[in-house]
Amino acid sequence: MSRAKISAALAEEVRKQAQFRCGYCLVSEHLIGIRMEFEHLSPLAKGGQTTEENLWLSCRNCNGFKHTLTETADPETGQLTPLFNPRTQHWFEHFRWSDDHTEIIGVSPEGRATVIALKLNHPIIVATRKLWVSVGWWPPVD
Repeated sequence: MSRAKISAALAEEVRKQAQFRCGYCLVSEHLIGIRMEFEHLSPLAKGGQTTEENLWLSCRNCNGFKHTLTETADPETGQLTPLFNPRTQHWFEHFRWSDDHTEIIGVSPEGRATVIALKLNHPIIVATRKLWVSVGWWPPVD
């Protein structure tokens, strides 16, 4: 499916709304030195549109793991559950940090499903977060 071009004005608006960070793992492009990708919350392959309401920022890892997923099983209940929507849902209502701030813990069905589906605690990112914590760069402060 061909991608509709995102205008410069729309791109800047979405980037500001997302605070220049991934809507799922909260990593900032200022921290990693790489621009976030524009993610279609409802994927183009499933009929989603390139509109402000359907766009958010995502890091390459989260966007890659999400791909065209919009729902998956909650690992606690086994029920099919929508993934967390960073545009319409508040992160801290669905996730919390582990005590050492290196892992993301899902606290709702959407949060738990998203942690698993997007591999938010992949060993490489957890190791990276440990380094960030050690120098005071993590967790992000809202």
